[in-house]
Order: sequence, then structure tokens, then C-alpha cells
Amino acid sequence: MILLPLGYLILRYLTEPIQAVTDLANRVAAGRLDQGVPAESDDELGRLSKAINEMSLQLQNKIEEISREKEYLQTLLGGIMEGVLVVDARGRILMVNNALRQLLSLPPHVEDRTPLEIIRNAELERTLRQVLQDGENTTLELTLPSPEGKTFEVNVVGISPSPEGVVKEDEGRRGVIAVFHDITRLKELEKIRRDFVANVSHELRTPLTTIKGYAETLLEGALKEEVASQFVQVIKRHSDRLEKIVEDLLTLSKIESKEFQLRMESLSVSDLIGDVLGFIKEPLNKKKISVSVGELSPTLLVYGDRQYLEQVLMNILDNAIKYGRESGTIKISANERDQREVEISVKDDGIGIPKEDLLRVFERFYRVDKGRSHELGGTGLGLSIVKHIVQAHGGKVWAESQLGEGSTFYFTLPIK
Repeated sequence: MILLPLGYLILRYLTEPIQAVTDLANRVAAGRLDQGVPAESDDELGRLSKAINEMSLQLQNKIEEISREKEYLQTLLGGIMEGVLVVDARGRILMVNNALRQLLSLPPHVEDRTPLEIIRNAELERTLRQVLQDGENTTLELTLPSPEGKTFEVNVVGISPSPEGVVKEDEGRRGVIAVFHDITRLKELEKIRRDFVANVSHELRTPLTTIKGYAETLLEGALKEEVASQFVQVIKRHSDRLEKIVEDLLTLSKIESKEFQLRMESLSVSDLIGDVLGFIKEPLNKKKISVSVGELSPTLLVYGDRQYLEQVLMNILDNAIKYGRESGTIKISANERDQREVEISVKDDGIGIPKEDLLRVFERFYRVDKGRSHELGGTGLGLSIVKHIVQAHGGKVWAESQLGEGSTFYFTLPIK
């Protein structure tokens, strides 16, 4: 009977180290690398325990190193303003950064899906797969589906599996990185530049052609005829128009320059409106237009440059006179908003502006009725000057209109 307990103790003594090593191996296999076993003996089991403990420690250090690198990479990608898309060798998404999620309004979970499923652009999908196949880096321009219709320049680069960056024969690619640069604003500016050059050319060509034609007629013998005086008057009128266009272009250029500075001071809104109305009495009387000014408190003040704010009011009122009705009425009002700014409005009872043109009336040389604008002598730059001056003061400008019932132009200015 004594042999049974003794045999049990001997068996337990022999199997406990084996069980401990087995448990350690199971924990390592399960990813629990922070728990080892004491290796007290110097036999084979002890040396095996030490080897497993060392392997567990090295694995833990390697995993921590990889985790740090992954966090660093994610932090790096998170700080990049450009959108980044990483695709694996199967053509499925490995990751995207926050910038791309925001640029394209991507859903929360995009990993392991194809770019075509998420971004829905066949050209992008073809390019990614082509780079995966032949490894030739490329750049393409895409207008991708988004609420704003954004345009991107996309640089697509293959990821080499070899550390030296050399792809061995039949080795393929580990994946592709696509970097999205938002060039929507650049495209808009390019279009504005093209339109501006075309519009300036058109605006200058008309009076220049007229001046040249009448001058040639005079030189060919019309100087002695009765119509000579009329020809000279036409030349003078178109010369004045050219001068006004150049003056307005110089004003815009000055406002947009870095050296542009405003002489800011507190100004009475009532005095400002009164002074401007005094300047435009003649065109008002010519069209028999009456001006109604809402009740203005003498203490209602704005903070701005008197010279430029007078120009803002004069340009808006000049617009109201040109497009207002004969014997019509212009209404001017000013109200304080939130004790931070003053909103000034000028309402006419003229022909009105179509809804689709309201956002564009402040563009340079944009005209709702091109033929009538030329007849009225406008340069097409007045409202653009208004917008730039108001924005330089930290305010906003906009328009509301109803066809056949007139238009109202609003702008805000800071109180201080």
C-alpha cells in the first residue's frame, strides 16, 4: 500500500514540469506572452523552459515594436492633409486615412472591400489594378462623386515586396498606395482666370474697335463733314468707358494686394448714407427716382474706411439706379445685429435678377443682361469691387431678387 502513494508522488514530480512547459506553450500560442515559468532544473525540460521563456520575451518585444510602428504610421497618416488609400495585393482596401474619409464622405468600415465598391470610379479601379500588375507608377485626374463634385489629382504608387524596392520576376506587388490631392480650388481659379482674360479682352475690344473705326473714318476725310463732331463725341464716350474699366481693374488689383490697408474709424451710418446720396443727386433726378431711407439712429456706428465704404454704397446705388424703374423708388435701411455688426440693405423696384444669376452677380464682368449693361455704361466690375471691399472689412455681401419686382443688396459691417 505504501508503494501507491510513493508512485503517485514520483509521477507527479516527473509530470509537473512537463505540464508547466505545455501550459506555457499553450499561452504563447494563445498570445499571452507576459507569463513565463520558472526554469529551476538544468536538464532538458529546464533548458526547454528557458528557450520558450526567451522566445516568449522576444515575441512580446517584437509585437510591441510592430504596434509602436503601426501607431506611428497611423499618427503620420492622420496628420497628412491629402487623402491616402492603401490597397493590398488582392486589390482590396487595407486602410484609408481620416483625410480621405472626410474628402469623400466614406462609410466607417471600408477595409477588405474593393475601391470600386466604396469610391465607385471605374477609371481609378483600372489604374490601381494596372499598377498592381505592371508596377508602373502613374498619375491621373479624377472628378469623383461627392456633394461638391470635387476634382482630385491621384498619384498611384506600387508597394514593392523586396526591402531594396526591386521587384523580382514573378514576385508581383504587395499592394498599392494612392494619394489624393484635392485640386478643386485650383481648377476653379484656373477657370476664373480664363474667364477673366476672355472677359477683359471682350470688354476692351468693343470700345477700341469703335474708337479705331471712327478715327479711321475721320482720317479718310470726314473731318470736314458735319458728322465729324458726332464722331468725336462717340470717340470721347468710348474713351471714357475704357478709362473707367482701367480704373476699376486697378482698384480691384489694389484691394487684392498684400499692401492694401484700410484706415479704420468709427463712422455714423446716417452720415455715411447722407453723404453718398448727395453725390448721386444728378442720376437720381435724371430718372426721377426717389430715395426712402429707413429710420436711422444717430448712435448707429460702423467701423471701417470711409473712402471705401462710400464706394461700396455708391456702386450699389448706381446699380439700383441703372436697373431701377423710371420714376421708381429706392429703399435704404440699416439695422444692428447681435450687437456685433450692422446690416445695410438697398432695395430697388427694377427688372430683378434670375435666381440662377444671384450667386454670380459679384463675379468680375458677369452681366445678367449683357446688351443692356453695355447701353447703361457699366464696366461689369462694380459689384465685384463691392464684394472685395466688404470682405476686407470682415463683412458679408449677398443679394435677393424677384423677377419683375426688383432686387435687394445686403452687406454687413462690424461695429468694432
